[in-house]
Amino acid sequence: MKQHPLFSAFLAILLWSTIASLGVFTQRLPPFLVTAIALGFGSLLSIRHYRQWRVPSNVLLVGVSGIFGYHCLLFTAFRTAPALEANLLNYLWPLLLVLLSPLFRLGRLHGLHIVASIAGFAGAVLIVTQGRLQLPATLPSGYLFAIAAAVTWSCYSLLLRKLPSFSNSAVGGFCLLSAILAAICHWLFEPPVVPTAREWLALGVIGLGPLGLAFFLWDKAMKQADPRQVGTLSYLTPLLSTLLLALSGPGKMTAISWLAGALILSGAAVGSLTSKRG
Repeated sequence: MKQHPLFSAFLAILLWSTIASLGVFTQRLPPFLVTAIALGFGSLLSIRHYRQWRVPSNVLLVGVSGIFGYHCLLFTAFRTAPALEANLLNYLWPLLLVLLSPLFRLGRLHGLHIVASIAGFAGAVLIVTQGRLQLPATLPSGYLFAIAAAVTWSCYSLLLRKLPSFSNSAVGGFCLLSAILAAICHWLFEPPVVPTAREWLALGVIGLGPLGLAFFLWDKAMKQADPRQVGTLSYLTPLLSTLLLALSGPGKMTAISWLAGALILSGAAVGSLTSKRG
């Protein structure tokens, strides 16, 4: 039975929503080290098809810029701006997926696209801030890195359909090169740390899931699905992440969380109505 093109996107989103819960087990480790090891594990998912990792230079550049560039910018944002606000600005990428689609000639925008995106972003604002967002008088430079991260991921995602055709297995090559670059950043900017056995297990799970399989699924989704629908669906990430944290213990669902969830689900539902609008 043929799968709906949004199914791969939903599975990727579901995997990404586990990062916060799994991150509890790697809190002691520097972020570039976590990224390097996890992406190394992720690259193994297509190691048996390593011959298909050979792609044109422009495809390789976009792939590595998307995966490594996004994480590098995001980590820099977390180091130079309040984590809550940086995380919120990072969630501009689903909105940008929708708004930038016409620039990449991937569909026109209609009123429903805008309504769905605004509802999703409003839900993300509520669930990330819990209604307690206070902007400082002077905005930290880290905000620019968070916005740049969102732009980088959205552009990478939209370019996946515009690039010359390449095998899904090539994503493993993107992950390996990104892992090497992250390892260099760890060596240059972070103190050396040796993971414990428990941390290695968590890194393996993160690498095979949210920093591995999710990228392969995302590549498939962005090549097949309507990016405007994918954008509205992507706001499920913070909602599912909060739900998983609540179920696993570290977090909880509040009235604001449920309101945010209603906004996000409403946005996703409205976004699904756009499939016949062109």
